[in-house]
Amino acid sequence: MKRLTSIFFVALFGGAVAITVDHIVNKNENSIVTNLPTNYHVNPVGQESMSNRVKFASFNGMAPESNIDFVKASEISLPAVVHVKTEYAPQQNQFYYYDPFQGFGWNAPQQQHQKPQMGSGSGVIISGDGYIVTNNHVIDDAQKVEVTLYDHRTYSAKVIGKDPSTDIALLKIEEKDLPYLLYGNSDNVKVGEWVLAVGNPFNLTSTVTAGIVSAKARNINMLEGNPDQNNFPVESYIQTDAAVNPGNSGGALVNTQGQLIGINSAIASNTGSYTGYSFAVPVNLAKKVVNDLIEFGKVQRAFLGVSIRDIDSKLIEEKKLKSTKGVYITGVSKDGAANEAGILEGDQVLKIGDVIVENASELQEQISHFRPGDKVFVTINREGEEKIIPVTLKSKSGDTMLAKKETSEVLSLLGANFESLSESDMKKLGLNGGVKITSLEAGKLRSAGIKEGFIITSIDKKKINSLDDVKSALEDKEGGVLIEGIYTNGMKAYYAFGL
Repeated sequence: MKRLTSIFFVALFGGAVAITVDHIVNKNENSIVTNLPTNYHVNPVGQESMSNRVKFASFNGMAPESNIDFVKASEISLPAVVHVKTEYAPQQNQFYYYDPFQGFGWNAPQQQHQKPQMGSGSGVIISGDGYIVTNNHVIDDAQKVEVTLYDHRTYSAKVIGKDPSTDIALLKIEEKDLPYLLYGNSDNVKVGEWVLAVGNPFNLTSTVTAGIVSAKARNINMLEGNPDQNNFPVESYIQTDAAVNPGNSGGALVNTQGQLIGINSAIASNTGSYTGYSFAVPVNLAKKVVNDLIEFGKVQRAFLGVSIRDIDSKLIEEKKLKSTKGVYITGVSKDGAANEAGILEGDQVLKIGDVIVENASELQEQISHFRPGDKVFVTINREGEEKIIPVTLKSKSGDTMLAKKETSEVLSLLGANFESLSESDMKKLGLNGGVKITSLEAGKLRSAGIKEGFIITSIDKKKINSLDDVKSALEDKEGGVLIEGIYTNGMKAYYAFGL
């Protein structure tokens, strides 16, 4: 009996020891797997030995993301990102009414009084003296723009200029010594790089989200073109998976050093809210637009003068291409810069300057960094041979002249940018003169109901053929003004307002 009891306790003790050892081994094994770097993949069938797992973990070193720190970038960028609030005229509903106590017949149209419409977005301070970059769609058609800083100070902002082609606009507030972001280099941004999106989603001010660059030179066909208004969309977005929502538009996309690398502009969503992808205008493109708006009041857009398309399997088979790199030229404009430089249909553009271009969006973005008259070196592949061709870029009208900044006080009061009517527009509309409105800001013309693209043919019955005619007709004018003209769709219109 004593012998059986001894055997029982020995067996019990042995079992307890075995269970304890198994628990310790399994616990240690699980903790190692949990803390492996992200590039380590656990064997799905569990046949890898414990010793191999320990060696692999030791070889890979530190835990994932141990070097990533978003605190510094957040501290740099938050004070330089502002909340942009906009006010729009209410949509008035006109109706006629009959009042039997006020004479006879129908009275004049009456307007229902409605509250102004409100909007909001974000902006980025880019200089200590109050220049702020945002999206065009954030402030477009706004009658009033207000900016609230990170420290809660509020200012009325002036719209310096806007560019629908890139969805960039420039604001200015009167203040000094403001915190601002330094420009990074969006050409050097890499897919997989960590980034932060800073803005005011859903009016939640000063919000920071993190993600990675998931693609570059993305064209999402968001911007609408209108050649009649000199609007040629340029879409070459930085795509990220940093959470961006309504209200983030115009905010900052920054790298881990706190440098500005993009202006957040759009999301891909079926719901209207963030579902995984957001898009930012590359800062190199935004910087060029901003510099033009400050110096000239309008964007100096250069053209290469070619028709292009991405290279795909269908094109490779159709054209029997030996190289799949670059962007294929399907046509060359007769009076364009490329034709003058010797670029031919069928050439494949490989580089603009030192920057490799792999699709049409990248090529358009790189050309958009320049002004008419700038010389660029274009690397092409022609039947297997690489050539570097110097090209002097031209404007839409085929010259290298830069548009001058208009400083006239009366033009500032009108709140518009103008250009002389092209020969094609004159022929199309049967005109022999006129001045086209290319963009509108808050001012007399917008308040009168005039829209962009309107062609002024006369002011107070005086014929208008140039911008100088507009100035001379209005410079010493007091009282009512009658403007007559036509839109590019052939609709004639008359507008009256007071100076």
